[in-house]
Amino acid sequence: MVKNSAFVFVKPHAVTEKVKAVMAEGFAKHNITVVQEGSLDAETIDKKMLIDNHYYAIASKATILPPHELNVPAEKFKGKFGLGWQEALDQGLVFNAKQACEKLGLDANGLDQEWAKCKKSGNLIKFGGGFYCGNIQGIYIFNGFFMAMRNKYVAPGVSIYYYVVEWESDKLSWEDFRGAVLGPTDPVSAPEDSLRGLIYKNWQELGLDSEPNVGDNGVHASASPFEALAERMNWVGAKLEEDSFGASLLEAGIPAKTIKAWSVDPQVTYGAPSMPIKGSLFDALEDVDSDQCLALARMINAGTEAKEAAPAIGKEAYVAAGFAVGAVITMLTLKLLK
Repeated sequence: MVKNSAFVFVKPHAVTEKVKAVMAEGFAKHNITVVQEGSLDAETIDKKMLIDNHYYAIASKATILPPHELNVPAEKFKGKFGLGWQEALDQGLVFNAKQACEKLGLDANGLDQEWAKCKKSGNLIKFGGGFYCGNIQGIYIFNGFFMAMRNKYVAPGVSIYYYVVEWESDKLSWEDFRGAVLGPTDPVSAPEDSLRGLIYKNWQELGLDSEPNVGDNGVHASASPFEALAERMNWVGAKLEEDSFGASLLEAGIPAKTIKAWSVDPQVTYGAPSMPIKGSLFDALEDVDSDQCLALARMINAGTEAKEAAPAIGKEAYVAAGFAVGAVITMLTLKLLK
């Protein structure tokens, strides 16, 4: 059985020696082994765009891609702003958040304040999960809120402190790792002996400047074995074929190009043709142990390959492949419900 292995980091607002001690004690208490740890400073995070890749679904619209490369629903854009999407592009009126800061002469916090005003006035539209556009000072800006999020990681003098950890899945499930060891996103509701709960309860004596909240909740941890792989490749440059879980995915027949494409949490469609399932890849694999995550990833890949091969293999074979995928879904569902 492949061990569970997660990527964990203390967020910039909570990096103190006392918090590191809390982390070490928490890992030891639950027989979680630290196999790698270290610090990454703001300059490195900024230069390598590590936080942008970490939040790719949001950052792709804010800092990584120029507006003309975004899949903007033209009808929704015109319906909200009264201007055609192509017209807005042609007139040079659209910017991602990073470009908007330069255009308007604003820093991250300044743009965040303008974004808040835009949201309050209703001059904002949501195109999809993590995909927003607002009209600020006559120009159209995508995901303007991200720059303030990003600044917490790239401001001069800040850093994160990371851990690559592993543990036996039969002794601690991934769900319990996130719920009991890490604690829920809102630290107010976290168990008092969880990492987020301890940081929240003792924030002053641990040397934090302010009380933790949902955004600044002390620590991040991977939501699944696959997400952990993606985070190890991003933050510490792990090689796919040398990573234990990455190697298992390759051995299971999932191509390297597919794994890398999945690492930015795309929307995927899988399942029986008559009842397709569509949604976030990360969501589909969340909170399961490594062996189950591997089986689910293999099933999703099989469903995708069957769909792509449908014209070549014929309708009957495609339907048969769909039923096979459906059977795997049922089997895994029953296993997860035990």
